[in-house]
This record gives sequence, structure tokens and C-alpha cells, in this order.
Amino acid sequence: MGDLEIRPAVVDDLPAVVGMLADDPLGAARESPDDLAPYVTAYERLAGDPNQHLVVAVREGRVVGTLQLTIVPGLSRKGATRSIIEGVRVHADERGSGLGTQFIEWAVEESRRQDCQLVQLTSDASRTDAHRFYERLGFTASHVGFKLQL
Repeated sequence: MGDLEIRPAVVDDLPAVVGMLADDPLGAARESPDDLAPYVTAYERLAGDPNQHLVVAVREGRVVGTLQLTIVPGLSRKGATRSIIEGVRVHADERGSGLGTQFIEWAVEESRRQDCQLVQLTSDASRTDAHRFYERLGFTASHVGFKLQL
């Protein structure tokens, strides 16, 4: 396996990113890789916001992973800044290679660099393998999350 580069995503990465978002039972039901227009609109919104970091992992010229890191300034915890890791995906043929660990370690280090005091993430309740992965990396399941579909 060649060297890994983690870099900001560019619009040309969207087909690979959306393909990874759609490549599981949950994503297959909610993503539309055949229509990239809404993803391009979302990408432009993200690219214009300095607190949003959509990144890709590239190995040998190929996008093999993606995640979004959001920096959230706040008042609680004595004005602490936190980060949120979302949309973590690793290409199917890279799973088990250590890429996921490298990716999360990158996000934690970037959070430190951005002066965050807390890193948080959510994971669908059905993703038990992912939960074990995050716990192995030091995350704790300390809260119950709620969502309201709009």
C-alpha cells in the first residue's frame, strides 16, 4: 500500500466521496450517486465556511476515504471550542488497512491544532463495529443522541 495523503476535498473528488457514502446499507437508502448536483451545492457551502473541513484520504492517486470535521465555538465548558467528526467512510478495499485509525488520529490532531477542548462524533446505533472501533481509539459512549428528520 502506497503512501497516504490527507488533504482538503476538491469538487472533482465528489464522485468518489458520494460513492463511499452510498456504499453501505444505510447510505444506499439515502444517497444518490447518479445525481451529484445537490452534493456540489453542499460542497460549495462547506468550502465557503472556514469551520468546515471536508477531507479525503488519497493513496496512489485514488480517493480511499473521507470525513468531515466541523469546528464549533461555544459558551459551555467555559467557552470551549469542540469539533465534530462526521461522514467517516473508508473505501471497501481499504478496510482493515489502518486507514480509519490514521484518519481519526488526523481529525483529533487537527482539532488540537484548532484549539478544541473536545472531539465528538455520532454513529448510527446499528453500526456496532464502528462503535467498537471508536472505543478502541479512546472515545466513550457518554451521551444519548436524538435526531428529528425535517
